Formats: sequence, C-alpha cells, structure tokens
Amino acid sequence: MKYWNLKKVNQYGFEKTGIVPRSMNKLFNRFKQELNPNAEVEAVEDFKAAKYQTSTSVKYIIFLFITPILINQVSKLLILDPLVNQLWNKSSTGIFLNPSQEERAFSDLQRFEEKLHFEILIGKLNNLSTESIQKKMSSRALEIALEYSKESADAIKNIVADFASIVIFISILIINKRQFSILKSFINESIYGLSDTAKAFLIILFTDIFVGFHSPHGWEIVIEAILRHFGLPESRDFIFIFISTFPVILDTIFKYWIFRYLNKISPSAVATYHNMNE
Repeated sequence: MKYWNLKKVNQYGFEKTGIVPRSMNKLFNRFKQELNPNAEVEAVEDFKAAKYQTSTSVKYIIFLFITPILINQVSKLLILDPLVNQLWNKSSTGIFLNPSQEERAFSDLQRFEEKLHFEILIGKLNNLSTESIQKKMSSRALEIALEYSKESADAIKNIVADFASIVIFISILIINKRQFSILKSFINESIYGLSDTAKAFLIILFTDIFVGFHSPHGWEIVIEAILRHFGLPESRDFIFIFISTFPVILDTIFKYWIFRYLNKISPSAVATYHNMNE
C-alpha cells in the first residue's frame, strides 16, 4: 500500500529524551505542521495509513490465533482421536501415565467406599451384603479405570496437537514478518498512547496478578492444570520451586523494563505508578 510507511508509525512513542522537553518538541512540530501547505494531504495519508495499520493488525491477530486453534482441534478430531484411542486401548495394558493419576484414582475409589458405608450406617441404603458391596465397588473401580484411561489418552493427544499448533504459530510469525512488524507497531502505539493513569493502572494490575503476594495460589492452579493437561506427574516439589523462583524472575524483568525503557519514554507514567502503588 502506497500510504503505508512503517518508519512513521509511533515515531513519537519511541522518541529519545534530550535537552529540550518532548512537550516542547511536540508543540513545535504541531505548529510547523499547521503552517505546512500540504498538511491536509498528509493528514489524509496518515489517516489511511492508520486505518491500514489497524485493519491489518486485527486480521493478523485473528489469523495468528485462530489458525493454530483450528489445527489443534481438527488434528485431534480427525487424526489423533481414532489413532491414539486404538493404540492406547488395544496395545497398551496400562491405565495411568504417572503416579499422580494413580493417587487421584485411589482417592476417588476410597471416597466412594466411605460414602457407601456412610449411607448404609445412616439408613439411606438398606443393609447390603458383602457381595453387593463388592459389586458396587467393582463397578465404580471400572468406571474410574475408564475415566483415567481416557485422561491418559487425551494427554497424549494434547502433546501432539499442541506441538503442531506451536509449530504453526511460529511458522506464521516467521513467514509473515511484515504483518508482524505492523502488529508490533500497532501494539506499541496503543500502549504508549494511553494516559499516564491508564499505564500505571495496567502496570499495577499486571504485577498484582502475576507477581503479587496472592499470585502463588494462582500459579499453583495454573501449573497443576498444565501438568495434568500433558499427563505429567504433579510433583509438589517442582510446583513449589517454580512458584518460589519464576515470579521473582518475572518481577525483576518487569522492574528492569520500567527502569530501562518506560522511564525514558514516559517518566510521568512511572511517577504516577509509584504514587498509586504507595
């Protein structure tokens, strides 16, 4: 597109600090722009460039995320479901992929047995013979075995399908470098175009969610879900080590970003952040 010039995008957002305040530079540039005889034509071109940037970024975001998701679901439905189910159910004699699944299965069966005896004691169920109790236990054990066998097969499908989705996602980023550059410029312009209060609010929200004092509980839930999604053992030691190290590293990176970049680009936003965080 002839109106598109990637170098002009967000030129003020990445302007380096100097002796003259940026507000004075912007005032001078605006005054010079108003005296420019071609200002109207350039304004129309800038509007078309901004429109092109927005539409291209939105389309690229949709394509970037929808395509891997579709590949993930289609590969599971058409390829992995029949293949993995056949191999796992017929060729494999095991039910569990890791000891964590065994512990959860045994816990489910134990709770069922305790519930059964409790209902007998309170009279909710008539006195059952030992044989009847054994049949109920066997039936419940079979249901649990089928449930965890399906969970194990689903974990294998998730590994293969998610790997394919990641490959597709990275391939899109590599192939469509121009659209990715436009998207980065659009995101930078949107973020740095926010008011200082909005920037400070987003910074506080982000830090409180990911590195705040209550974030370990959220991280624990997320890590357990990820490990279970891929059929990995839910090691408490690994989870606790991750929670005690990763948020600290993330907090350090975030503070470095504030000190190194945001403090130069928008020092007033940093001051507002410190005032709101006190």
